[in-house]
Amino acid sequence: MYRQLESLGQSACLTPVIVEARGRKEDDSLELAFVGCGMQQCPESPLPFQVVMVPKSANSAGLQMADLMARPVGLHHLRPDQPNRAFDLIQTKLRRSPAGKIEGWGFKVIP
Repeated sequence: MYRQLESLGQSACLTPVIVEARGRKEDDSLELAFVGCGMQQCPESPLPFQVVMVPKSANSAGLQMADLMARPVGLHHLRPDQPNRAFDLIQTKLRRSPAGKIEGWGFKVIP
């Protein structure tokens, strides 16, 4: 996400990242992991992201889109040889390397 913002000249702007709240313990754990990931990427200046937790009842269109994309992307990772028409559509929108690869650019698997 940071590299995409950087390519658009927006890397210095504070960017809210909207996530669906799950519960106090899970929310705290996610926020800690998110901040830690930013510090690993660039320890001298953390990534300019602000985690914003919203309740499921907010019925956010963006979170609904994320839900619709999560399963095809997950299935592609778990079963890359299985036909997956939804992922075929989604992957056309992902950031690519100069060689056209999405792996490590617009498609990253974080343990």
